[in-house]
Amino acid sequence: MNKKSATFPVLVIDDVAGSKGPAQLPGPSNISHFAGRPRPGEKIIKGVLAFSAALTVVITVGILIALIVPGVEFFVNVPIWDFLFGTRWTPMFADADYGVLPLVSATIWTTVLALIIAIPFGLGAAVLMSEYAHPKLRAVLKPILEVLAGIPTVVYGLFALQFIQLVVFKEWLQLDTGAFSVLAAGLVMGIMIIPTIASISEDAMSAVPMSLRQGSAALGANRMQTSVRVVFPAALSGIIAAIILGVSRAVGETMIVAIAAGSQARIVTGPLEAGQTMTGFIANAALGDSRVGSLEYNTLFAVGLLLFIITLIINMISIRLVNKFRQVY
Repeated sequence: MNKKSATFPVLVIDDVAGSKGPAQLPGPSNISHFAGRPRPGEKIIKGVLAFSAALTVVITVGILIALIVPGVEFFVNVPIWDFLFGTRWTPMFADADYGVLPLVSATIWTTVLALIIAIPFGLGAAVLMSEYAHPKLRAVLKPILEVLAGIPTVVYGLFALQFIQLVVFKEWLQLDTGAFSVLAAGLVMGIMIIPTIASISEDAMSAVPMSLRQGSAALGANRMQTSVRVVFPAALSGIIAAIILGVSRAVGETMIVAIAAGSQARIVTGPLEAGQTMTGFIANAALGDSRVGSLEYNTLFAVGLLLFIITLIINMISIRLVNKFRQVY
């Protein structure tokens, strides 16, 4: 038996000159019409981006120098131990004491109270917009949240002082509190932080592939189970970044606490008490009453340096947590 070898047809096309030959697939040379051509616009963009990155580093170094130089002059006269663990803060008095714990305690109270409000409501709003809301409803809710984020903080401060403190706490709830309290400042600051946590968390949840949701639904999970057990863990790194950003904003907030928390520096033991935060002290003391170069003036930079270090530690923790829980799809 003769075996015939298998033959395969060859596609033949006519070229421009009229000759026939096998079809040629396009090679790498004709993938892009811009290969090898000069693109000055791209070089300009790269230069602008490099300048922006370098400018950020220069500004950060400048801030550090502006804080460290007067801060070192302060710590030459005041021991670091007395500054960090002292319980009396009276830098403007005749018998001055420089213990920063009263300022730190008020800052912790306002930050914790703000996070108690911002985290559950912010994450709830993020889950609603990402998993439940119709696209038309989401198009309405997100701009409303962004409007809350754009309200000046001085307006929030007046709202906390005039309405939350004087009307809600004193008239409606009849709480035993004075004209100021860290509770009013913390609650309103939490409302201010909600858009930040909600917006970033919603972006992280929306980036989770739809295939994960479909797989969860195929296994019989309802929407709530899918949101909590599938989408939320998958977007955990972005959610952590949103919460840490909210913490940083709460620690560094100035106008709300300066207006509503009070200006008396003392160790705060309850939410209904008044207290002065670190940012509140800087805002109140930086009014030109102290002579430049004096020890009282340098307290501003010592407190600012401590605030900078606290924020740096929070950001370092954030980076480690985000890298630990990051998932790439």
